[in-house]
Amino acid sequence: MGRDLSIFERYLSGFVLLCIALGIGLGRAVPDLSDVLESLSVHQVSLPIAVALFFMMYPIMVKIDFAEVVKASRSTKPVGMTLFINWAIKPFTMFMFAHLFLGILFRPYLGGTEVLANGEEVELWRSYIAGAILLGIAPCTAMVLVWSFLAKGNDGLTLVMVAINSLMMLVLYAILGGFLLGVNAMPIPWETMLFSVAVYVALPLATGYWSRKELLRRKGRKWFDERFVHYLTPMSIIALLGTLILLFSLKGEVIVDNPMVIVFIAVPLIVQTLFIFTIGYFFIARYLRLPYRDAAPAAMIGASNHFEVAIATATVLFGLSSGAALATVVGVLIEVPLMLLLVSICLRTRHLFDHPGGKHRVKKVVKGKRS
Repeated sequence: MGRDLSIFERYLSGFVLLCIALGIGLGRAVPDLSDVLESLSVHQVSLPIAVALFFMMYPIMVKIDFAEVVKASRSTKPVGMTLFINWAIKPFTMFMFAHLFLGILFRPYLGGTEVLANGEEVELWRSYIAGAILLGIAPCTAMVLVWSFLAKGNDGLTLVMVAINSLMMLVLYAILGGFLLGVNAMPIPWETMLFSVAVYVALPLATGYWSRKELLRRKGRKWFDERFVHYLTPMSIIALLGTLILLFSLKGEVIVDNPMVIVFIAVPLIVQTLFIFTIGYFFIARYLRLPYRDAAPAAMIGASNHFEVAIATATVLFGLSSGAALATVVGVLIEVPLMLLLVSICLRTRHLFDHPGGKHRVKKVVKGKRS
């Protein structure tokens, strides 16, 4: 099951580059398109992107056996690992890398000031650091289901971790943001948080659960596995590529007009992502002797970011045209290509988790239907 998708898997990097180029070209060729797409937003959540994400998430949700979700909820090690990385390590390493690169190494090239929404004048480099910090305190929720699916991770466990991290973000987001940014009254984009979780996770989850239950009852397991899932599988990849075109068409003008600033901001974000992933995947997961299917999603949920929440907060705090908002947009632009790189690394290093307690489970995945 799923091997008919090999053309996408084999040439996924090429498809990604093509879609990025198409998105930038489309944004430049039709400048009004970005205004139209941005107008179709609710609480900073783009409805066109939400539709694309639904078709990304639904094939994943409909395949999840919810008995496995209940079982996965008892897996304390991977859940504890991702909570520790997301809330005890990631915000502070992002603060460190942002200051190192944007506040010291690249500072001479990031001159100038800007006037924030509150009328305060600040240096641009400080605003960029603030945007990076906002990304660091908003761990990914929905999209990690896609990365776990592509990496052949444990989808049930990933869903459990998404739910727990969403709840933790509601509690810790304002506390960490206020502390690291030095903001006395850190605004919490409740509407963005709740609406994005509802659209990206709850809606495809409910639809997937109901349709799975009904199709299994009406058509049986054999038809579901061999026919329905067989034709449904390419949907996630196609929707992912469509999302890329949408994202880059929205921000094509920003990329073309600020190429070096984009590069400077991207460096600490990329270093942070790789650093967090390396610590989680190659060190903590192996120390905990997690099986590969648990280690991959547990590491990737910390490496990625919930960019809608970061953008919404940057807009409220600093203004839509601020350097902080631009930094959060750069997080959007590097998210998909970088996470696909991490998926590739995971798939190429599964053998590292062939240890007692993880060996047999990894081999089952490699030889089974999801390999």
